[in-house]
Parts: sequence; C-alpha cells; structure tokens
Amino acid sequence: MENHNQEMGGLIALLKAIILVVVVALFSVVVLLLNLLVKKNNAQEVELTMLPKAGISPTMLKPTPEVDTFWHAPSAEAFATNVNNKQLEYGKELIVNTALYFGPKGTVKAMATNGMNCQNCHLDAGTRVFGNNYSAVAATYPKFRARSGSKENIYRRVNDCFERSLNGQALDTATAEMLAISAYINWLGKDVPKGAKAAGSGLKNLEFLDRAADPLKGLVVYVEKCKVCHQANGEGTLNTTGTAYTYPPLWGKNSYNDGAGLYRISNFARYTKYNMPLGAKYNNPQLSDEEAWDVAAFINSQPRPTKDNQFDWPNIQEKPIDHPFGPFADGFSAEQHKFGPFKPIKEAKKLTTASKKA
Repeated sequence: MENHNQEMGGLIALLKAIILVVVVALFSVVVLLLNLLVKKNNAQEVELTMLPKAGISPTMLKPTPEVDTFWHAPSAEAFATNVNNKQLEYGKELIVNTALYFGPKGTVKAMATNGMNCQNCHLDAGTRVFGNNYSAVAATYPKFRARSGSKENIYRRVNDCFERSLNGQALDTATAEMLAISAYINWLGKDVPKGAKAAGSGLKNLEFLDRAADPLKGLVVYVEKCKVCHQANGEGTLNTTGTAYTYPPLWGKNSYNDGAGLYRISNFARYTKYNMPLGAKYNNPQLSDEEAWDVAAFINSQPRPTKDNQFDWPNIQEKPIDHPFGPFADGFSAEQHKFGPFKPIKEAKKLTTASKKA
C-alpha cells in the first residue's frame, strides 16, 4: 500500500511538472506574438507618418469600392408592363435583328440595308454602358447637328444610321417600323432629364496618341485579335440562315460607308478600346490605347462603300478634327485629319477659337 501511494505521488508530481512546462511555453509564445504585432504596428505607424512627406495621404491607400453611377436601361419588369409593350418589343426586335426585316432577305423590304444590324454598333440593343447606347437620345433630341447644319429629330437621326452605317435607304417616318424604333429609343431614355447627357452614354474618351495612328501596326492587331470573328478579309461571319451577320463585316461592300460615324478613327478607336474583342468592357479593356488607334487606322484604310459627303459640316469650322474629307479650315492635310497626329490640329483649333473670342 505504501509503495502504491509513493507511485501515485510521483506520477502526480510528474504531471504537475509537465503542465508547468506547457504553460510556460504557451506564455512565451503569446509574448513573442505580441512583440511581433507591436513591432509591425510601430513600423506601419512610422511608414504612415512618412507618407505626407511623399505627397501621399494615408486615406489614398485604402481600397475604394467601385460605385456604379452610370445610366442603366429601365427594368425588364417596366418593359413588360408598359402599356405600349408590343410596340416597344417590336422596336427592340428591329434594333437587334435589323437585317431580318431590311437586309438582303428582308421580310419588310429586301435589300434596304447592307445586312448589318443596328445592334452591331449600338451594343446590347442600345443599352450597354459606353457601348454607343441610346440613353441620351430622348433627352437631347430634337437638336442642332453640325454635320447636317440643321435641327434634327429622332426620325432623321435614325435614318442617318440607315443611310450611313447600314449603307441603306431611309425609312418612311410614318411606317410601323420607324414608329416602333423611335418609341423604343425614347422609352430607354425616359428617366434622363431633358437636356442632360446620361453618364456612360456614347463612347468613352480616349487620349490622342503623340504620333499618327499606324495602319500597318493595326494589321498585326487585327490578325491577332479580330480576324477570328470578322474573318481575314473583314467580310464578317453570316449566321446559319444567311439572313444576318453574327459578326459584322468591317470593310467591303456590306460594311458601313465612309459617311458613317465609325469611319472617323477616333470613334472607331474609342468603340474598339472599350468593347472589343468580344468580352471587353469599359472597365475591363483588352486592347492598349495604341492597339485601339492602330487597328482603327487599319480597318478604316480598307475599301468600303462611299457616300456623297460634300454637304456634311456646311460650316467647315465645326468639322471634327479627324473628319478626313476637305475642305478644311486649317492648313493640315487630309491624311493628318484622318490618321493624326491629332494634338497639333486640336491645339491649332483651340488657338483659332481663342483669337476669335479675344
């Protein structure tokens, strides 16, 4: 019995010793971690005190969540419950599948357009942010347009696209199709205050290059990043029924003519930079600025249908600096007006405007 008690006493003493060692070890680890944390915080505080000397505010280091302040189309529920729903549906259908109704095999009027769809330029049925959307149309039309030198309504603006981008024929303004298209466009912009331009409308700005845009460099970009959809000769990709283009032609007889807005390479570069190749968006571009300018120069150097431009911009002082057709109000060549560099033209125009105001 005495031996048993001695064994138990020894075991208890051993356990106490083990527990003491574990406690001391844990305490040491905690102390070490606390010391490391204090040193890290002190180092960060020192770094933060140095930031103002470098011209940096500590608040600048905090990640800022992206806030979406752009225009977005009215909800699908608002679309479905609108009293003019049938007309709006038809208008949207005409934007998405224009060629089905007015293309080479058009069911309303065959051969009235080149087979492209309005949606090829006005992405997602005219609703994509910086995808040439229709958000600002209802709020700003009727308006004076320098290109025609006259006040235009929505019907005139739609027909401008039919005659230029679709290289086709103007619609009668009294037709069900024109009324449906204009109703849809007006409905999209119904919540934009009159005279305002919605954030995210049109095309996102793109800085000018310090050099001329280079068609040869653009060819490299086209082959690497555009050819797979738009084909080797820019002819686009027809759908399986041959009624419309899945990917539109970028040059050739079925593409937009040289009177279209996208024939100005600043428009094409901005459109491409923030929407192409497939999957790119304004906040996730896939092309560099130089690639966008160069591929625009290449594509707009290729043959395409022509339009009589002699009456565009009757006041030549108001011509965009990249409109490639003379006469011009400055001493720059037609080639520089087409390919750049555009900064010298912009500066010269600014000086001319300032001198007239003085």
